[in-house]
Amino acid sequence: MEMSELTALLTPDGLRLLDEVGTISRADEVTQAVSRLRAAGHSPDLVSAVVGQAHLRAKAAAKFGGFAERMLFTRAGLEQATRLGVAARHAGRMRRAGIERVADLGCGIGGDALAFAGAGLAVSAVDADEVTAAIAAYNLAPFGDDATVQHGTAETADLSGIDAVWLDPARRTAGHSETRRVTASDYSPSLDWAYALAERMPVGIKLGPAHDRDALPADAEAQWVSADGSVVELVLWSGALAREGVRRSALVIRGDESHEMTAGADAEDADVRELGAFLHEPDGAVIRARLIGDVARSLDAGMLDPKIAYLTGDAAVTSPFVQSFRVRAVTAANPKSINTVLRAHDVGTLEIKKRGMDVDPAAFRRKLHLRGAASATLILTRVGDRRMAILADRV
Repeated sequence: MEMSELTALLTPDGLRLLDEVGTISRADEVTQAVSRLRAAGHSPDLVSAVVGQAHLRAKAAAKFGGFAERMLFTRAGLEQATRLGVAARHAGRMRRAGIERVADLGCGIGGDALAFAGAGLAVSAVDADEVTAAIAAYNLAPFGDDATVQHGTAETADLSGIDAVWLDPARRTAGHSETRRVTASDYSPSLDWAYALAERMPVGIKLGPAHDRDALPADAEAQWVSADGSVVELVLWSGALAREGVRRSALVIRGDESHEMTAGADAEDADVRELGAFLHEPDGAVIRARLIGDVARSLDAGMLDPKIAYLTGDAAVTSPFVQSFRVRAVTAANPKSINTVLRAHDVGTLEIKKRGMDVDPAAFRRKLHLRGAASATLILTRVGDRRMAILADRV
C-alpha cells in the first residue's frame, strides 16, 4: 500500500466502503471487486486500497481471528506479524515480570502492541516505515493514550520511563509490499545494538526460529515457540523477563492449550535403541531448543538414529511435546515392498511423513497402491545407511 492509497482509505467514506466490501478470499473475487468499484466511480487509489485490505483481512484471520475484520494491514506487515495467541503470551510474561510500560520497537502493523495494550500495559510503539506506522496507529487507536505510535527508528526511540522493550528487528529489506529476507548481519536495528540494549534493561528480542544458535548470547533465555505444529519464532529474553536458571525453552501451543519444557542448557542426547512398539516425533520447538533427550527420557524412549529426530520405545505413553505412533509393520523404503505391506493391512488412506530421506511425499504417493478401507501413517526414515518404511497408527 502506498501513502496515497492509505490517505484515500482513512476517511469515513473509505472505511465505510471497506466494511461494505467485506473480506475477499479468492483471486477472481479481487478482479470482480475492482471492476465493480471502478464502475461505481471510485478513485483508483481508493479501489486499490479497499480491495487490497479486503484481501489481506481474509488472510489475516489465521493470525488474528475475528479482530482481523477491524484491522488494517500491509502485505509485508501481515507476513511478519506475531500471531495474536502467541503475542498474548508475550504480554503475559511482561505482566508477570511487573512491567507496566513497554516500548515496541519495530512494531510492524501492531500485532504484539495490541496484545500488550490488551493486557493493560502502556505501549509506546515505533516503526521505521511511515505507512506501516500509520496502520499500526489505526489498529491501536481503540486504546487511546495508553498506546501511541511514532514513525522513527529503534535506535533513536525515547526510552525514558520505559520498563521493558519488545524488539522485532527487521529481517527483510525495507518496505511494506514486496520484500526479501536479509542475513543476520543486515538486520535493522543490528543484533549488536539489540544485544547491548538487552544488557541494560529487560528486553524480548524476536528472531526467526532457524537463527544461528552459536550466535546467541550466553546469558539470555532462548525460547522457541511452535503454534499448531509450526515453529514460528525464537525469542531471547533478558533481565527481569528471563527466568532464573532457564536458558532453553520449548513452548508448544495447540489451539488454546500450551505446554512448556525448560532447561538450564541443551539436553544430553538419549541413547540409540532398536525400533520398539512406538515411534515418537518431537515437536519442532523441542528440536530447535535441543531438548530431545529430556523428552526421550520422559517417555522411556531412545533415539532411532543419532542424527535424526525420531524417538522409539515400548512404553505406551505420549506427551504434548511429541506426536506418537504405534508401529504396525516395518519394511524397506521402496514402493514395491511398501505396496505389499499396504495390501496386507488393507490401507487406502495414507498420511506420509519423512525425515532423513530426500523424498517428495507427493511424488512418492503416486507410486503406491491405495485401495483398502483402512487408514494409516507411513514414516520414511533411515537408521544409519538403512532406509526404512514404518507403517503406523497415530496414538
